[in-house]
Amino acid sequence: MASPQSPRGDNLHMIQLLVGLGNPGNEYEATRHNVGFWWIDDLARQLKVHLVDERSYFGRVARTQVKGQTIWLLEPQTYMNLSGKSVSALARFFKIRPDSVLVIHDELDLPPGEAKLKFGGGHAGHNGLRDIHAQLGTPDYWRLRIGIGHPGVKDEVAAWVLRKPPTDQRDLIEACVTRSLSAFEDLLAGDTTRATQKIHTSKPPRPKPAQKLGSDPNFSAADSNTSN
Repeated sequence: MASPQSPRGDNLHMIQLLVGLGNPGNEYEATRHNVGFWWIDDLARQLKVHLVDERSYFGRVARTQVKGQTIWLLEPQTYMNLSGKSVSALARFFKIRPDSVLVIHDELDLPPGEAKLKFGGGHAGHNGLRDIHAQLGTPDYWRLRIGIGHPGVKDEVAAWVLRKPPTDQRDLIEACVTRSLSAFEDLLAGDTTRATQKIHTSKPPRPKPAQKLGSDPNFSAADSNTSN
């Protein structure tokens, strides 16, 4: 599978800012639209760091080091439509380039259980991405698209993303979050190929081929004879 490339044609630029999109407030916590928050929360637990409110960046922020590299975790608290206000405030203050930003968000066009890594492109109607495009002044940042499925009818999308998924879908989404987190260090190191392989692998393993006659070490030729 071909890996996504940056405009420079080299591997993924080292990620410095990881942004999970969602809406603040307990009423939104378990909704599909908040899958970016789920991802950042799990990463924070993995790194043993705590997100704290930072008014200057309009969000909850954690700063830490991984293998000598400084990174920021961010959950905008502006509500989805104004996510870019938070992202741009932090990125500009610390002089973080857009191609060093990874935004984790819900994706209608992928089923629960699947995720895709993508660089640049349009916002596909996602209001959080739309505002990040506008505030950064470019679409050239990285996205981790976590599948939440589509209701099948365009008019139902707004209600769909703000609902809690049923248990079976929630389990698939959480498994996808866990799998994509396994690519975290590859993302930091800029290893596009390894990160993509880990994130995009969602199919169950192939069944083992049927054992051929005589392949069993306990099998003997005499066992194949039958008496008449």
